[in-house]
Amino acid sequence: MKNIYILSLIWLTLCLQCASPTDKKSTDKKTVPAITVGVFDGHGGAQTCIWETLAALRLDPGIQARTITSAEIAEGILDSLDAIVIPGGSGSRQYLNLGSENQKRIRDFIADGHGAVGICAGAYLFSNTPGYACMALNGAQAIDIEHDNRGHGLSKFTLNEEGKKIFPELSSRDTCYVIYYEGPVFIPSAPDSIRYTLLATMQSDVHEEGNAPAGMTNGKPFFIANQYGKGRVFSSIAHPEATPGMMWMIPRMIRWTLGKPLISYKENTVQPALPQRELLMTTSGLQQESECFQTFLHGTGKAKIDALDWLENHHSWDAKRWVQGLLYDNAPEVRIRAAAYIADTHYLHFLPDIQAALHNEKDPQTRAELQKQVDKLKALLP
Repeated sequence: MKNIYILSLIWLTLCLQCASPTDKKSTDKKTVPAITVGVFDGHGGAQTCIWETLAALRLDPGIQARTITSAEIAEGILDSLDAIVIPGGSGSRQYLNLGSENQKRIRDFIADGHGAVGICAGAYLFSNTPGYACMALNGAQAIDIEHDNRGHGLSKFTLNEEGKKIFPELSSRDTCYVIYYEGPVFIPSAPDSIRYTLLATMQSDVHEEGNAPAGMTNGKPFFIANQYGKGRVFSSIAHPEATPGMMWMIPRMIRWTLGKPLISYKENTVQPALPQRELLMTTSGLQQESECFQTFLHGTGKAKIDALDWLENHHSWDAKRWVQGLLYDNAPEVRIRAAAYIADTHYLHFLPDIQAALHNEKDPQTRAELQKQVDKLKALLP
């Protein structure tokens, strides 16, 4: 009987010792649920805008992002999400791709306490603009729609005190710069019951293209935000996700819509000094840009490098569609410069391409240069 008692004590002790590490681990390490975000990937969403939005959201360690389609919205994907993003492209085509039933699902989703961010076309879609396909979510009306193709480039804006509360990293800067591409020109929507809060004002006058009138964009809203039911909506007329050094603003917008802590991001990710000045694309600049793309098709190695230099210096919007293939150019100096272009512009979507180029590179010196650019891009990630 005594032996049985002793054996029982030994067995109990061993069980407790085995259980203790697991129990301690489970109680000491608190698991923070991820913020789940769906980026709408439907007809009307520009592919590059979707890529850039997903890349920007990757900068936040607390966010898990994925694309969602109109079919998935209809099948209930919103039930598994905290917030959604409608990226750039065409708001009217996105409106048609969603359909009225999915639009209602999105309205109900936000009103129930979730978040929504609209970028450029997404902000258009969220507006309440007479005669335009929109969802009346943000209390703004777009004007001068007939000159939508007014132009693009690195635009300047100023944050007000409310905006600085959301983006305190920019609070000491009088002027900031973000890529703008034919975004909406907003005024308050008079008959709308929604009242937005102005967070930032556009200071650039964009009218070089499309015979647009001067003096329409400057002084108009750049960022606006509002309550919608129990949820929140953030609208941006421009593209922080396409702007190196400013991509972090997109996950910050998501956090604001959900009332989540506004965490800090890595120092090399938050670089508002990277876009240094207003640089709007002119008609002559567009011609030069087109010539650069032709150089990629028919030029020599030196000419391609010169073209890449010009495109990077002018913050070309369309170059992202052309540069990736140069990672596989037959000239090693072009491969190196293309990799540097992608890393300098923080284009995380092409990280797998640089890694593939590195994997296939035979020249040791070129490999070393490609590795530097891979490391530079990886350093942006949490």
